[in-house]
Amino acid sequence: MAKEMKHSSMYLEQADLEGYENSGIHKNLDDDGRAKRTGTWVTASAHIITAVIGSGVLSLAWAIAQLGWVAGPAILMAFSFITFFTSTLLADSYRSPDPVTGKRNYTYTDAVRANLGGRKVLLCGLAQYVNLVGVTIGYTITASISMVAVKRSNCFHKHGHENKCHISNYPYMIIFAGIQIILSQIPNFHKLSWLSILAAVMSFAYSSIGLGLSIAKVAGGGAARTSLTGVTVGVDVTAAQKVWKAFQAIGDIAFAYAYSTVLIEIQDTVKSSPPENKAMKKASFVGILTTTLFYVLCGCVGYAAFGNDAPGNFLTGFGFYEPFWLIDFANVCIAVHLIGAYQVFCQPIFSFVERSCNQRWPENKFITREHDINIPFYGVYYLNSFRLVWRTLYVIVTAVVAMIFPFFNDFLGLIGAAAFWPLTVYFPIEMYIARTKMPKFSFTWTWLKILSLACLVVSLVAAAGSVEGLMNSLKTYKPFQSDQ
Repeated sequence: MAKEMKHSSMYLEQADLEGYENSGIHKNLDDDGRAKRTGTWVTASAHIITAVIGSGVLSLAWAIAQLGWVAGPAILMAFSFITFFTSTLLADSYRSPDPVTGKRNYTYTDAVRANLGGRKVLLCGLAQYVNLVGVTIGYTITASISMVAVKRSNCFHKHGHENKCHISNYPYMIIFAGIQIILSQIPNFHKLSWLSILAAVMSFAYSSIGLGLSIAKVAGGGAARTSLTGVTVGVDVTAAQKVWKAFQAIGDIAFAYAYSTVLIEIQDTVKSSPPENKAMKKASFVGILTTTLFYVLCGCVGYAAFGNDAPGNFLTGFGFYEPFWLIDFANVCIAVHLIGAYQVFCQPIFSFVERSCNQRWPENKFITREHDINIPFYGVYYLNSFRLVWRTLYVIVTAVVAMIFPFFNDFLGLIGAAAFWPLTVYFPIEMYIARTKMPKFSFTWTWLKILSLACLVVSLVAAAGSVEGLMNSLKTYKPFQSDQ
């Protein structure tokens, strides 16, 4: 058994601590017997930027168009402050009971178990993993839309902007899934730093291109119609549509800041000196500050460029047609970024399932055995049959679901609404209250509860708007055509 587990990504989790303390290997192991973590606030920032600056940035011009010049930027800034505040609370939950010297919690669910316990552990696990699955489905949709946009951009350039240029998303979802099947064999989060850094560079690239094209459009004259309150009732939308779209826009902005689902897992890659919580708070500050700057610029300048007619995705929705080669490059960058982002969000799912199966069936050779494979220019890769089969099936299932629900904006809003309150606000606040043994009805306890309640209301209205949008999309959806 030990021989079969030797090279497994889960082997060190079960290391005999007494043995490691009395051996010469302890220098290469952390205090929990695992391989010494080497991550820093820089690599953690790259993971955060990869997770946060995602496809959501491209819908922010549309979101601000629904809310207007006053409410749009105000809600954007409010979400950034709330996300940073609660991320600092969550960073302190990585170790329990002491945030610096306590026992490590490897996952979000472990942190809730250590600080809250009871039914809340099950509720957290359900919320986290459903959200992670939803994000991977959403990224499959968005990546395929970006791949299709490259073909459509060339089609428009060749045949004119009036041509329909309808292209099916399905083949590109299959291509994306094929790439993910290969990348999913990366054993764990600790091996993802290079992919996250590449993805972060790509996100800066396409965000900068979108921003630059928006600035050029504004500078070129022909100012778009904008207003303090966004789309105009009776001109752009009906009164009911105004309400629903505003709700959906709030969900889109919530999605744009969603990374709490993987925060603990990212923190588990950071070395212990300086303390992980201190490094993670710094990484969260840098990551959220950077993304907020991009969000405000892309959202506000995008709204100035397109006005109340801003498309749901101003690169793949063809707010711009020329220069077509630059649009193509930007969409390639989106696809490459989402390839990396998909892995950031699915690794916690992989780790949870594999750890659970390993604990339940420790003698099953299909689950535990590693096969040595020599790969040229890489070295020895340890192939696990269970990992290969189950991760491949997961990618296939998410791709199939993405083919059934290929809607961009509505899906983003629903994911953001579903994850924002429980994972970004409720659990970090409840764990902080429990950890500090805060007296009920004290000033701090009261305003934290008010903040949590307010964010619950926001999540509910955003979910309502997204469900309404999905229902409308289902009514008008035509298969085998790119609807973006």
